[in-house]
Amino acid sequence: MPEDTDPKPQSDLDPTSPTQETGANSQAAPAEELDPWEELERDAAKWKELSLRTAAEMENLRKRTSREREEAVRYANQRLLEDLLPVIDNFEMGMAAAAQDQSSMIYIGMDMVRRQLNDFLASQGLEEVPTNGLFDHNLHDAVAQEDCAAGEEGRILRVTRRGFRLRDRLLRPASVVVSKLPSAEPAPQQEV
Repeated sequence: MPEDTDPKPQSDLDPTSPTQETGANSQAAPAEELDPWEELERDAAKWKELSLRTAAEMENLRKRTSREREEAVRYANQRLLEDLLPVIDNFEMGMAAAAQDQSSMIYIGMDMVRRQLNDFLASQGLEEVPTNGLFDHNLHDAVAQEDCAAGEEGRILRVTRRGFRLRDRLLRPASVVVSKLPSAEPAPQQEV
């Protein structure tokens, strides 16, 4: 049999030949590649957005840190003042006992100390919780209720322990006795 002498290039017959692969890739590559200028613009936009976000996060961190520092300075003495409240209560009981003889030197000396103590506490931002008017569950602790025909229900009748605030924080609520309207039930009658 005669040999086939028609020399056909190998690359035309074999679809996996190297010359065909490069031809196919060379046509697909330009479609996939972006314009270098668009790619640079996209990268620049990405980095700009990242830098804006980072700057915003840093500003928020700076504000939060500043706010926390101000609060720490503002309430630095809170624990000390909370521990001092029972001492103030005992001092006021001593003042009430010494007030029976207001001309005594003990009372006069204690009164001077009380004024100095009150001035110091006020300079630290400590103030007494107001106890005139109606009961407020945010500021007062009702320890008892008493019948009161005159007036309205929920009015503060007397204070059993003073309450204090440090600026806008409540350190201790005031313990108070609150009025209530008398009950309308008649007392049971006893037969004799």
